[in-house]
Amino acid sequence: MQATSDSFFPNKSGNLNIYPGGSEANVAVSLAQMGSASKFFTAVPKDHALASEVLGQIESYGVDTSSCKESGKRIGSYILLSANGLTKGEVIYDRAFSSFSELTIKGLDFNSIFQGCEWFHWTALTPALNQQMATLMKELLKEASNRRLKISVDLNYRSKLWQYGKAPHEVMPELLTYCDVIMGNIWAANTFLQTDVQDGLNRDTPKEVLVDEAVRISNKILENHPKCEHNAHTFRFMDTPKHNLLYGTYHTRETHEVSKIRETNELIDRIGSGDAFMAGLIHAIRQNYKPKEIIEYATGSGFAKLFVEGDFGNGKQI
Repeated sequence: MQATSDSFFPNKSGNLNIYPGGSEANVAVSLAQMGSASKFFTAVPKDHALASEVLGQIESYGVDTSSCKESGKRIGSYILLSANGLTKGEVIYDRAFSSFSELTIKGLDFNSIFQGCEWFHWTALTPALNQQMATLMKELLKEASNRRLKISVDLNYRSKLWQYGKAPHEVMPELLTYCDVIMGNIWAANTFLQTDVQDGLNRDTPKEVLVDEAVRISNKILENHPKCEHNAHTFRFMDTPKHNLLYGTYHTRETHEVSKIRETNELIDRIGSGDAFMAGLIHAIRQNYKPKEIIEYATGSGFAKLFVEGDFGNGKQI
């Protein structure tokens, strides 16, 4: 769940806006809107009005939440201290002791969780919470792999979540061995997989240089992860609170593709744009789009989310 507040800035209304969301939920909602049957699993407290409201909103988009586990006493949240997701450290996470963060393998019904599923998507936010969740994630990936599900991951890095004594590169490589699709960006790939990204790459670096670096890093990822068939990177830059420049790259062992640049100075909300990109990537791969079509669809999905308030995208492409 996300809350955004204007009360920390002068000359603002002081309103607190609350939205349901979270990376995996965002992907599930976007996929449902793209026409893919979608199922979401989490843990929430029993007889908890806010948890029921959040799940109800997710269900309203056509997402199946019937396998969600009732346990614990609270749901996780975060507060974003800016109205449109301009990220400069203004995020306060409140995930400790949440129902989800306290999940264990005991009592999980794998048949219920994976029933009817062909694809399993997860994010690096889960093993970031604690060692228990990293261990649980490994067991879920084993089960999904044994059931021959396609597996995708978003390498979304949040330094404020990795606080239990393990560095990301000590946890993630083993988990990524189960993945067919790996998405992130070249800097996150370095954090999780130590791919040695070049120093000094930034907003002013020519696109051609960044794409060449994406190709080099993707070749390394694909070489080190034999099960992985698809890798994608996003490049997202912002100059002002209303500006966003976005493009993406898509890589297999046979081809490397780059999308056209999409740019706006009229954005509404950045939060969830990476998740919308991820959903577009999954959808396009599942529909057997051609490589160039895959990256354009994914990038167009991420760009369309910039004009939607809250975490959830609208399943469209621009």
